[in-house]
Amino acid sequence: MTASAEALARLIRDGFEDYHARFAAISRRARQRFERRDWAGARQDAVERIGLYDRCIAETVDELRRAVGERIGERALWLQVRTAYAALLAGLIDAELYKTFYNTLARRLFATRGVDGAIEFMAMDVEPSDAITHPVARHSYTLSPTRPADAFMRVLGDYRFDVPYAHQLRCAAAIAVRLQDDLAHWGDYPVRSIELLDTVFYRERRAYLVGRVFGEHRFSPCVIALVHDERGLRVDAVLTRRRDVAHLFGVSRSYFQADLATVGDAVVFLRSLLPGKPVDEIYTVLGRAKQGKTERYRTFFRHFHEQPSEQLVHADGTPGMVMAVFTLPSYPLVFKLIRDRFAWPKTMTRHQVEEKYALVFNLDRVGRLLDAQPYRHLRFPRARFSSALREELLTQCASSVREDGDELVIALCYVQRRFRPLNLYLREQTAEARRVAALDYAQAITDMARNNIFPGDMLPKNFGVSRHGRAVFYDYDELCLVTECNFRAWPAPRNEEEALADEPWFQIGPRDVFPERFWMFMGLPALELAAVREHFAPLFDPVWWQRLQVGFAAGEYPDTPPYSASNRLA
Repeated sequence: MTASAEALARLIRDGFEDYHARFAAISRRARQRFERRDWAGARQDAVERIGLYDRCIAETVDELRRAVGERIGERALWLQVRTAYAALLAGLIDAELYKTFYNTLARRLFATRGVDGAIEFMAMDVEPSDAITHPVARHSYTLSPTRPADAFMRVLGDYRFDVPYAHQLRCAAAIAVRLQDDLAHWGDYPVRSIELLDTVFYRERRAYLVGRVFGEHRFSPCVIALVHDERGLRVDAVLTRRRDVAHLFGVSRSYFQADLATVGDAVVFLRSLLPGKPVDEIYTVLGRAKQGKTERYRTFFRHFHEQPSEQLVHADGTPGMVMAVFTLPSYPLVFKLIRDRFAWPKTMTRHQVEEKYALVFNLDRVGRLLDAQPYRHLRFPRARFSSALREELLTQCASSVREDGDELVIALCYVQRRFRPLNLYLREQTAEARRVAALDYAQAITDMARNNIFPGDMLPKNFGVSRHGRAVFYDYDELCLVTECNFRAWPAPRNEEEALADEPWFQIGPRDVFPERFWMFMGLPALELAAVREHFAPLFDPVWWQRLQVGFAAGEYPDTPPYSASNRLA
């Protein structure tokens, strides 16, 4: 082992620890943002933290180049660096995060296409978090059957803020009542104790105490949501159902600000609350998006190789004009590739599509925009593609796909969780389920609009439905900000000739949008469209959109709670 290899290993370790410290510093600001109700600052912090990883990688690459100069590209040296680096990580809870940082550096330096198993770390046959036994830091409380509110007074006292509760005793009593009501099916005095992570989770306008509540023989997730508004600091909601907590930690949500000293032990704890949620999604929603990508790659390809006869096929749904989409039927992911040419009336460029997908990372996704992770230089066995899919990718996505022997190499694709396309869902469901889905689709458009997001193409084929029936948007090629649009009323015809014209008789600018005509582009069945127009009339009113724009210009963003009204306390 050369001294330079050990020095490089320490330099890489220090680079990751610098990244981790800067990540933590941004996350710690969340408490002050919450206390000051500085929501604009919180949004800026979220964007800054997303870009931090690549900045730290670039800085560390520069340090490495200064340290060894032209030897930086010697594979023999890096084989020694890998060994030295592995020795530095022995016993660390977050060893996998350190390894991912190292892998990113190695790929940048060697311009790696795919995975280089000799230089990189990639354990495909294990779930690394299974080896973590260190208990995450938490508070524990025992509840008295006769005075349960006392425990929650202690809870609220232990999580201190520099602003007072509007009414701490009332909040504590409301938590106790809600838990007793939600968990009454556990029997008499169902709630015996509660444990909560030391770390407070922040996102958008809320702070969350995250943990679990125990009965005599079972336990349930427990998340206490705090708000700070003109009424003061108070408890807004208590979540005990796994589906509600899963939605809070969902792939259509922005990332939490949580100042965790170590991440792996928190992931293990959160998996106990949400056993059905993939570990990659937990890492991602904690803001560790690069680690989430690593875990997603690991678990998908492990499954892929365990199903050697299953083919990759076109994903269900209407073929996209901009994207070709494929999937492995037994695994809930889709892979989206940009086509070489777009069908009319699409007029954007490939670069503009990539910019739209990059924009989504920096938006408050309010539970309505599906996370889309970019992957580069993925390799698949050529024989694993159906013949029709392989032909389409090679002829229509040649800018992204090439053959390399028995493999297809995909230069760039976006990977998303697979949801049922809304247009197919509406054909398959009962009348009541169709109505509910259509109304939630309209609510999704409303939620996005209230957060300065305009989907552009509103067709149901661009929305998916989760297993819990929630509508999310996942096709971003026409997405833009509400503030970038010019919302107009549709002019009244001045004569019969204009009234009967097949084309508009007035000039339309490239950013002009006519909400009164949205119903023509929603593609909903008649009954469902009627329900949407009845219950969401403001969507079709240009004045409503213009008022949103005025508010955004003044820095005003309406609050969009990430849970239903039934979870909120009186």
